[in-house]
Amino acid sequence: MPQARPARRDRHVGAHPCVSRPHSGAAALQFRAGGRTAVRHLRSVSPPVPLPSPSRSVSSSPSMSRAGNSNTAALERAGAETVKRAVQLDVASRFQESLVCYQEGIDLLLQVVKATTDEAKKRRYRQKISEYMTRAEDIKKHIEKEKQDGKYHKQIRIEENATGFGYEKLFHEYLTEIVSEVWVEDPYIRQVHQLYNFLRFCEMLVKGPCKVRTIHLLTSYDKGGGSSQQMAALEEIKQSLSNYGVTLNIDFSSSIHDREIRFNNGWMIKIGRGLDYFKKPQGHFSIGYCDFDLRPCHETTVDVFHTKHTKQM
Repeated sequence: MPQARPARRDRHVGAHPCVSRPHSGAAALQFRAGGRTAVRHLRSVSPPVPLPSPSRSVSSSPSMSRAGNSNTAALERAGAETVKRAVQLDVASRFQESLVCYQEGIDLLLQVVKATTDEAKKRRYRQKISEYMTRAEDIKKHIEKEKQDGKYHKQIRIEENATGFGYEKLFHEYLTEIVSEVWVEDPYIRQVHQLYNFLRFCEMLVKGPCKVRTIHLLTSYDKGGGSSQQMAALEEIKQSLSNYGVTLNIDFSSSIHDREIRFNNGWMIKIGRGLDYFKKPQGHFSIGYCDFDLRPCHETTVDVFHTKHTKQM
């Protein structure tokens, strides 16, 4: 599979990109957006009527009204802060994050337009919303082109003891309805807890919005005393998946080292520790034993790419 070409990284630390002063959270997000070339390209896809520069009029938040009820005023403040953050991220070429903030800010401002009876204010907000929507559409097109060109790269750094990184949270964004085939390369699907990790990953695929029909697993063979246990567990998972119309193909390699997961919609996720990034629970009846979102993690890095072609095993 062709690898994503290097591009400039932008780092964001925190749980949500629209928070202007992010806290020291469990993960750091890094987005590659093609550097200056990508910025020039994004500026060049403006509609026939040129957009105001984000650093000037687009960044001017709608004026806050002193009238109206407290709920409307709160929506105004939230909307203004969110689009302000969107523009800051936009100017910094952190387009994926800015798109999220533009979309949230637009939604908040639309609620203000609906709630206010001031016609002049409605016109002002509608004008600003139109500008933000146009900008968001340009960014969305740019991100899609990055995906199609195989340049898209998002990086998530999971910090030591971080929680909230269960498989559903990590993968749901990429499991679209068209996903029908999955490739898993992980040398460590051998020990009992690693086999359970793989089983939970398979359960997520069965439950998800995707219609997975085939899973390919490439792992290493346990040459120690657990080989029979490994084979028996994988065979049981294979038989269980067949009850849901899913075929599991299992292959072994003595030289496999890299860890990656690929979906046939073009997404490729590389996790430094593979599926085994969770810490051992304190006990069988401790919080986090069943729910991986509550399980502390080992420090690791997750790299997400999108390419035109999916490598065949």
